[in-house]
Formats: sequence, C-alpha cells, structure tokens
Amino acid sequence: GKWGGMPTNMIQYSEKYYDDVYEYRHVILPMDIARSVPQDRLMSETEWRSLGVQQSRGWVHYAIHRPEPHILLFRREKD
Repeated sequence: GKWGGMPTNMIQYSEKYYDDVYEYRHVILPMDIARSVPQDRLMSETEWRSLGVQQSRGWVHYAIHRPEPHILLFRREKD
C-alpha cells in the first residue's frame, strides 16, 4: 500500500475519515517511540506532541487500541 516504502522509524498518519460529529485519523508510531506511550490511559495533547506527533490543534487521543498500542486513535469535532 501507500506506506510500503516508508522507513519504519517515521511516524505515519492515516487519511481522515468521518462520521456525523467527528473527523478521525490514526497515527502509527515506530516501535521505539511507541514504548513511551502510556498503556493504561489516554494522552494529553502536550504528551503526544512530546512524542513527535505533529497535527493541528483540536485533535484528541480518544481511545486505546489494545491489540496494537503503537496505533494512536484521534478524533476532533467537525467545524
């Protein structure tokens, strides 16, 4: 797929997807960064920015994907 040629040490960002209220995206962390993600709680914007995730203001880390904790799930309210 689209990410096939990407080096595995890069943070990868999905396309956005939508429902009636929110827009969503997921962020795939390389394993060395993923080790710093708290397993038992959601991260604040300050925390995920400190990991190197770069996206505009208003995105909220809203769920933990337990089978693959290196995949961060984000959403924000649509305008």
